[in-house]
Formats: sequence, structure tokens, C-alpha cells
Amino acid sequence: MENEVLNLYKLGKLSLNETLDEIIKDKNQESMDIDRKKEINESKKNLENIIKELDSLIGLKNVKSLVKEIQAFVEIQEKRKEANLLTDPVVLHMIFKGSPGTGKTTVARLIGKILKEMGVLEKGHIVEVERADIVGEYIGHTAVKVKQQIKKALGGILFIDEAYSLARGGEKDFGKEAIDALVKAMEDNKDNLVLILAGYNDEMENFLKINPGLKSRFPIHVEFRDYSINELINIAEEMANKKEYKLTDKAIHKLETILEAKNNHKNIGNARFVRNMVERSIRKQAVRLQGKSSLNRDDLIFIKEEDIEGDDIY
Repeated sequence: MENEVLNLYKLGKLSLNETLDEIIKDKNQESMDIDRKKEINESKKNLENIIKELDSLIGLKNVKSLVKEIQAFVEIQEKRKEANLLTDPVVLHMIFKGSPGTGKTTVARLIGKILKEMGVLEKGHIVEVERADIVGEYIGHTAVKVKQQIKKALGGILFIDEAYSLARGGEKDFGKEAIDALVKAMEDNKDNLVLILAGYNDEMENFLKINPGLKSRFPIHVEFRDYSINELINIAEEMANKKEYKLTDKAIHKLETILEAKNNHKNIGNARFVRNMVERSIRKQAVRLQGKSSLNRDDLIFIKEEDIEGDDIY
């Protein structure tokens, strides 16, 4: 390009100032192109790392499949746009249904990061709120509170846990006003906001029946199933390993026995219960080791059978 400009100058078709302007413009464009390529490559690397992080999570096969679908959809819509073909709007508001501790918040955070690297969301951060954060105590208060949370979440994800609680209360309750304000915000900021409503499976189903117009606004419904006992054992081992501890075979067997005995209890099939058990076992190990005069590396690393406690009540 620079040679072409110089040839035009030599032929007298461009003045010296025009020639310099064209050369500078060309250099600036070249620099912008290089920066853009670097940005794209960096986003690709970041995206690969986030997908690896998602894939490393135990269980959640249906969630991982959904994320791959979203990733493919966004990429193909961009290619269709480049080919001057009709494209569908990227509407990714979601309903997450499942017990606490089954990965809903963790997945929401990863989805935010993924959408940011794909250029769907500007920031990709997550703002986590509950009923008290968006439902006011007097007329006009709710709209202000919703507006404040929406402002914080713009460019990312607004994650509302126990969303079904918005439908509770009598005629004087402002939960319905919060729902109406959220629906409006979804429409007004459809290109720069993802809303995720989360909660227990049955409660969320009832919530959506009470608000039939709401269900159609959320094209993606995800069920977070309780973890199996084998998955919970794997989660426990992974949690311990991250803290540089290891469970002995007998400790794992005792943990498995406790989980099997409690298998029919509500919320046993989730990661929080196991995390609490692992954290308590570390404290129990500390008590067991505290009075010993000499300790080797294995003593400090291994969680034994007697360190595993099935009850978290003191």
C-alpha cells in the first residue's frame, strides 16, 4: 500500500502532505489490525481455558452440553452475519432448577466469562441477588432497587437465587412489581444483559405456572441434578487435594458409608454437604495431631477414618 502511494506521489497525482497522510493512515490501520488479531487470539486462549475449567467439573453433563451448544450457536450466527444471511438474536436468559450446592452459581459465573470472551457480553461478570435485594418495602421502592441491581449487572449476568420467593406474599407484597420491572429490564437491555433465575426444581416449576408469561421469556431451562455418591466421593477427594490433603482408603470408605446412609435425605446429593464434611475432617485431623511431639509430611497430609464425621452438629 505504501509503495502505491509513493508511486502516485512520483507521478504527481498526490501532494507531499496527501502522501504523508495516506502513509500515516495506512500505518495506523496496520497497527490496529495487529492489535485486533492479538485481542482475538487472547480471547480464544481465555475461552479455551474457561471451557477446560467447565469440563473439569465433576458431573453436569447436560450443562456442559448446553454451553457447547451456546458456543456453537454464537459462532455460527457471527459467520451467517458475515455472509449476509439472516441471523437469530442471541437471547440467553435462563432458568436454573436444582438443589443448593449442585453447581448453579459456579456454572453461571463460567457462562458469564464464556459470553464475555465470545463478545456476547461486554464484561461477563455476575451480580448475585436475592429477594431482599430487589423487593422494596413501600410503593416505588422496588423499581428503584431493581434498577440499581440492573445497573450493576449490565454487561454481565444478573443471577437471582430462590427466584420463586418473588411470587410469595399477599396483595400488598411488592414481589410482583419486582417481576414486572425485571421483565422490562430484560427487554430494554436484551443485547447487554443475561438474567438467570434459580431455585429448587418444584418451586421454580410452580413459580413459572403462576407467571405463565414469564416462562416464554426464558428460552433455556437447565436442570441441575443431585450428584451421585460416586460423584460426591470424587468431589470430596478433589476438594481435599486442592488443600493439599489426601483421604485414606478407609476414610473414603467411611465417607461413602455415611453418604449411602443419608442418601434419601433432602440436599444430601450436593457438593456443600461434602465440602462441610471435608472441612470438618481437616479440623478433626488438626485436633488429632495437635498433641504429637513429632510429625512427618504424611501425618500432615492424610485424613484418616477417625477424622470423618457424619454429623455437622456440635
